[in-house]
Amino acid sequence: MPSVCFYFQVHQPFRLRHYTVFDHDHRYFDDFKNKSICQKVANKCYLPANRVILDLIKKHEGKFRVAYSITGVLLEQLADYAPEVMSTFDALARTGCVEFLAETYYHSLSFLYSRGEFRDQIFKHMDTIETLFGQRPRVFRNTELIYSNDLAAELESMGIFDGIITEGADRILYGRSPNFLYKPPKEGKIKLMLKNYALSDDIAFRFSNRGWNEWPLKSEKFGHWVNQINGNGYVLNLFMDYETFGEHQWEDTGIFDFLRQLPTEIMKHPDNNFKTPSEAIASYPATDVVDVPGLISWADTERDVSAWLGNAMQSNALHEIYRMEQTIKKSGDTKLLSDWRKLQTSDHFYYMCTKWFSDGDVHKYFNPYDSPYDSYINFMNIMGNLEKRCGKQHSKGRKRISDADKVLN
Repeated sequence: MPSVCFYFQVHQPFRLRHYTVFDHDHRYFDDFKNKSICQKVANKCYLPANRVILDLIKKHEGKFRVAYSITGVLLEQLADYAPEVMSTFDALARTGCVEFLAETYYHSLSFLYSRGEFRDQIFKHMDTIETLFGQRPRVFRNTELIYSNDLAAELESMGIFDGIITEGADRILYGRSPNFLYKPPKEGKIKLMLKNYALSDDIAFRFSNRGWNEWPLKSEKFGHWVNQINGNGYVLNLFMDYETFGEHQWEDTGIFDFLRQLPTEIMKHPDNNFKTPSEAIASYPATDVVDVPGLISWADTERDVSAWLGNAMQSNALHEIYRMEQTIKKSGDTKLLSDWRKLQTSDHFYYMCTKWFSDGDVHKYFNPYDSPYDSYINFMNIMGNLEKRCGKQHSKGRKRISDADKVLN
């Protein structure tokens, strides 16, 4: 019996405006672009997809169930630019068939640089989800599904989570199936749910690819693939960006029709059902230990963190922003703190990625800059202004910019 677990990542960053070394304005974010993109994605994805999910829950009398992880930075944008989307998420919450997961509020890489900031962002996100949707999350997904044994130990020590969602990377499974629950090496109550990346990516990335040998992907065919898991797995974890529906895969590809028909096809088999992550964790035992001493993620073919930490520009930018943590927090300036935290969002460092090989088209698609070097220069110009706001001496600010120039050269 495979229980199908749909989890959707819902995220948009606060995009930066063009910022030069001669800029002295404290407005770092492009309000016009953020509003236009948020409203465009709301109309193409969030609103129609939420309506489809609501209809499916009603049609199947609560047997269809899903989970969302909505970042704090997107929740803020939806409140300002697309409040009608918030009302549909509230309607989904009230069905009792939708689970909301915890993550870092600012979709940050803080776990790698500051455990204190990491915890602060988790609690801020959990408090926000509870206020908006009446749920206190019990399952955690780290930014970009980044995971290691250390993350599991950190979350276990917090004592508030039952499970962690991460990537079912081949190199951690050693031939085992991602369709079971696992546990980390250190004993505790936390269970691991691993993404079935093959079937997830069939929907998220290959659905509209006419060169794919399985195109066109129909719900009947996918339902058959799900049935093949019977006897070889407890749960099929289909984890993907929510923007898959209508934004990455446009409506005219048939993606919404596929979603509408899929639950019917899956539940034609009497042993199949849908569960939220918490329900799956409560229903099934962990069958084995997964040891992950190094970092994994759901990005690119390597399933590592090189998309954010693969070059000197990214490393320099990340070290600079976390170097300022204590100064900013001691300042008591809430606007400064908010700007600093929005600058931690992983997208800013993804735009600096110089990987142009097998995953190059993906990186170029998501990058609003002409080059990763333009992204880095723009970000570091903002960092220079942020540092001045912290009361740093001008000479130290110039040294930081000089160090940035050395990285580029």
